[in-house]
Amino acid sequence: MNKHFITQKIKQKAFELGFSFVGISKAEFLEKEARNLEKWLNNNHHGKMAYMENYFDKRTDPRLLVDDAKSVITVLCNYYTKKKQEDRKAPKISKYAFGKDYHLVIREKLNQLHTFIIEEVGEVNARGFVDSAPVMDKAWAERSGLGWIGKNANLINKESGSYFFIGELIIDLELETDGPIEDYCGTCTRCIDACPTDAIIQPYVVDGSKCISYLTIELKDEILPKEFSGKMQNWMFGCDVCQQVCPWNKFSLQHNEPSFEPNLKLLKLTKKQWNELSKETFNELFKKSAVKRTKFDGLKRNIKFLNI
Repeated sequence: MNKHFITQKIKQKAFELGFSFVGISKAEFLEKEARNLEKWLNNNHHGKMAYMENYFDKRTDPRLLVDDAKSVITVLCNYYTKKKQEDRKAPKISKYAFGKDYHLVIREKLNQLHTFIIEEVGEVNARGFVDSAPVMDKAWAERSGLGWIGKNANLINKESGSYFFIGELIIDLELETDGPIEDYCGTCTRCIDACPTDAIIQPYVVDGSKCISYLTIELKDEILPKEFSGKMQNWMFGCDVCQQVCPWNKFSLQHNEPSFEPNLKLLKLTKKQWNELSKETFNELFKKSAVKRTKFDGLKRNIKFLNI
């Protein structure tokens, strides 16, 4: 089948499945990213995320994840919403965790895309990934022209900002590729200036061990480090500060994915109710939510730390 024709059909199907943007790059070794990752790890910017040290070779070369891989299809899925928690004094949850766990939603869409490709061209070897395997999501999105990696280390799309989930389908099918775009951060330093814990230690470099998302989700210690007391800006799960201040997010549009709609009960909980959160209410609110990652005890730990 004509390479241009099947590439366009795949992109069209991706949009039909609800993805906001789709780009394609050649499956190859990420040379520049490998150097940067090695330096980042050597500087211990991954904190206690020991898994980041694993599978370095697979993380930087998709051909080790899918035999004879030729293309990386990268998709973006918008999760932006203007809806907010009603009590401004209540502990805060990052927007991305308002609805159903994005891993479940995007993986299902990637499976459907894979099935479509098989129906169109015959059997192909492919694997879908969504932030759950050694894949450098933002690097592939950048190479596919879906945006640039900004000074806050987030992927920024020129049309719609940075409130996106990223997924990939690594496939042994040669497709037309898209090229990268320019970096449009310019001289702006709003994300660096606004970071409550000074986690953006220099443009484009985030010390993960200082990031509120790391502290509230990845770090499993019984109590958070005292040095961050009073700096959390009331975030109990994740943090949106560097996105909230980014000028490019003035172009963010309301998502149209029903699965990402927030639980209204979650938005209505008061500070008092969060402080008194029971395991039963936690399980009810976050049954299929990314918040389950921190578990009940982890969320209670975070809420308690905010009150110190």
